[in-house]
Amino acid sequence: MEINVLFFGILADMTGTSFRTYLQVASYNDLMMRIRDDFPPISHYKFRISHNRILIENDPSLHDGDEIALLPPFYGG
Repeated sequence: MEINVLFFGILADMTGTSFRTYLQVASYNDLMMRIRDDFPPISHYKFRISHNRILIENDPSLHDGDEIALLPPFYGG
């Protein structure tokens, strides 16, 4: 399946992109492993994950065309 991944804030700076499409994704764990393989320093950052614009706490069941966003902590007021 095809999954679109969005990177925000420091994660976009670190990866050098704000958007990447992953093809032939087998599962959420497969996707996260591929992201870590493509961008090893990402393992040093804390971030939240949204699945189709909803913050998640558990591994989601992915479907073709889904969107995953990696969101670093936001500060300000």
